[in-house]
Amino acid sequence: MILADKIIKLRKQLGWSQEELAEKMGVSRQSVSKWESTQSIPDLNKILNMAEIFGVSTDFLLKDELEAAEFTEGDKGTNTRQIGLEQSLEYVSTKLAMAGLIVKGVALCVCSPTPLIFLFAMQAAGQFNLSSGMVAAFGIVALLIMVSIAISFFVRLNQHQVDIASIENNRFELSYGVHSVLTEKRQYFQPAYNRKLSFGIALFIGSIVPFMLVAILSGSPDKTLLMLVVMFLMITAGLFMVIPASAQLEAYDLLLSEGDRDAGKSEHTKNAEKLAAFYWPLLIAIYLGWSLWTMNWDITWIVFPVGAVTFAALVGLMGLLKKDDSRQAG
Repeated sequence: MILADKIIKLRKQLGWSQEELAEKMGVSRQSVSKWESTQSIPDLNKILNMAEIFGVSTDFLLKDELEAAEFTEGDKGTNTRQIGLEQSLEYVSTKLAMAGLIVKGVALCVCSPTPLIFLFAMQAAGQFNLSSGMVAAFGIVALLIMVSIAISFFVRLNQHQVDIASIENNRFELSYGVHSVLTEKRQYFQPAYNRKLSFGIALFIGSIVPFMLVAILSGSPDKTLLMLVVMFLMITAGLFMVIPASAQLEAYDLLLSEGDRDAGKSEHTKNAEKLAAFYWPLLIAIYLGWSLWTMNWDITWIVFPVGAVTFAALVGLMGLLKKDDSRQAG
């Protein structure tokens, strides 16, 4: 098989047009056309570049007697998929749908203590003629129902896993022109993301303000507990701002990085992702265990703000430890 036929074969195996191959090699489409029609032969530097792009040995390109491609170790070869614009936009849409399920599940988990706190507030205000045990029982039932519904949202994420697995589990290449379109869409979305993130963080930080003001100025147990409900609702509103926006930006970044999930991620973000996987379920377990043991539901909620501060401190500590390890290794 002559060089021209090998170029055509390898190019078509990867789903590239002549324009796409020309762009990757930094030559004109006419040059590629002449190579494939045997009107000209690429020089040695072009052959070396072509071997690297196709991921094959130079021997395979230069020796006519070699019919089977000899892929190099670092090659993506025919395993590298081409992702077009339509498939890319479908991936972003799927990630947004998944973010919708996630934020609903997380919101229900965050708000799950609110019925219990609200019932205790109504009891403190004299609205309910029920014992603390009965109030705790109703509140726990409501909490478990909300957590069960949240779990159902998380389970429904599986229906989307097949749709995104081909992109998230493999390296790929964007088809010609797709990278520029996605870059433009990401740049257009960036201001909206910044606004939503800023507003969400403001809600997170400001959620404690009503509670603190009422606790300091009023001191009334029922009003203080009601402001605690408001705090959870404000946190939930922040989640609805941050999670979908972050998911959309992450989808654009993954597509633009062509499958490299860690590209563009800071070490701080990676540490937070690893820690969050077990930290927050453990915190909820501690909260429920402590509350059920003491039955002081109006006090045990403190684990959440304390836990949030501790989480940030642990992420920072992980970053410091990794820096120390890298310095010692160096």
